[in-house]
Amino acid sequence: MAMQTTSDNTSGEPMMDINMTPLIDVMLVLLIMFIITIPIQTHAVKLDLPVDQPNTPPPPIDPVKNKVVITAGGQILWNGTPVQPEQLRQYLELSQQIQPIPELHLQPEPEARYELVDQVLAITKKAHVEKMGFVGNEAYMKF
Repeated sequence: MAMQTTSDNTSGEPMMDINMTPLIDVMLVLLIMFIITIPIQTHAVKLDLPVDQPNTPPPPIDPVKNKVVITAGGQILWNGTPVQPEQLRQYLELSQQIQPIPELHLQPEPEARYELVDQVLAITKKAHVEKMGFVGNEAYMKF
């Protein structure tokens, strides 16, 4: 119940204001019912996953994996042997002609100069290397 205790109503006249409490109560109940009846939104991504068939032969496993290491001293190593950038590009172009194409593992040392790593990445792009991976990224993790 609403009660007015101001000095305006000294003559005992009835109040002409609407009691807002029941209106607010009804609105709150309706709001809660509306929230409860809203369906839960699910964020799902539909994917067509490949089905494993036991009769299909496994994909060919390539034993050749070429590794390019960029040292902190500024050397480029092709499978452990120091090479110049021109030799690296020739080796990469030759490796892309082998079927199946061997993987290229790029492993820059943590202290290697970014300029040299960028140069090697540009060489691999010009040689159209198709299968490439970065090896040793865990060395850059900071705990």
